[in-house]
Amino acid sequence: MAYPKITVVGAGNVGATAAFIASEKGLGDVVLMDIVEGLAEGKALDMAQAKAVYPAAGRLIGTRDWAAAADSDIVIITSGLARKPGMSRDDLLANNARIVKSVTEQVVRSSPQAMIIVVSNPLDVMTYVAAKVSGFDKRRVMGMAGALDSARFACFIAEQLGVSVGDVQGVLMGGHGDDMVPLPRYTTVAGIALTELMAAETIEALIERTRKGGIEIVNLLGTSAYYAPAAGAVRMAEAILNDTRQVMSCCVYCDGAYGISGEYVGVPAMLSAGGVEKVIELELNDTERAMFDASAAHVRQLTEKVDTII
Repeated sequence: MAYPKITVVGAGNVGATAAFIASEKGLGDVVLMDIVEGLAEGKALDMAQAKAVYPAAGRLIGTRDWAAAADSDIVIITSGLARKPGMSRDDLLANNARIVKSVTEQVVRSSPQAMIIVVSNPLDVMTYVAAKVSGFDKRRVMGMAGALDSARFACFIAEQLGVSVGDVQGVLMGGHGDDMVPLPRYTTVAGIALTELMAAETIEALIERTRKGGIEIVNLLGTSAYYAPAAGAVRMAEAILNDTRQVMSCCVYCDGAYGISGEYVGVPAMLSAGGVEKVIELELNDTERAMFDASAAHVRQLTEKVDTII
């Protein structure tokens, strides 16, 4: 039986975790790649042995050879430098742009029909880099950001209310950074609007913690988060491979939605076998619109800067 192929580029914390989750969920054959000799091979061997404890469909290999990634259905790009304490995501721009450009060129050669999910930071701009360099249909290139940010928001809400995190559906928009735009009006707990369950000042405190969620972990660990980002990327891959038409917040190409034309930014979108099937356009009030526009403008500034690099 032929299984879908998922290639994860970068065997660091995020990439290795994504490969492990995808393999354990049995989404298909998983190829973990890295340029460091032995890194992907060793981690994949360890994961394959764990797979014998909890069996699931598909093979798992680690390699430095792009030939092993040929004809991948989905490529998850995690390559790049991770944040350290005191760094913003924007500080990674130049180095990671060059890395993502190089990886994307390899993807084009090995898997010209693949979908690309970008996890590298700064996320929105790196997704733009992958789209520009690949020349792929814009529906086939997307970034994992909202899935992570929504998960952080949901985690904090569930903790505050003492409810199951599975009952919380968070909605966020804008760039993946400190100016992201959580939307409490559209965030629900078992179908009940968050604004009906929590005081405004408590909601605002959780929003601020969500915006700073990445650096909170960086300051504790000394490096970027990886379990939740990896889970978010795999969730997107699963929606595409299983054609679930699931709606989630992610970084996608906007062609007129929310007044954004020709740019990548975080919005709610439906994912299916064709990639980004459509953008879900919510009605924003004046405050939400102003925050979203400011966040999108910041992404635009970085995009213009990266154009001089690639």
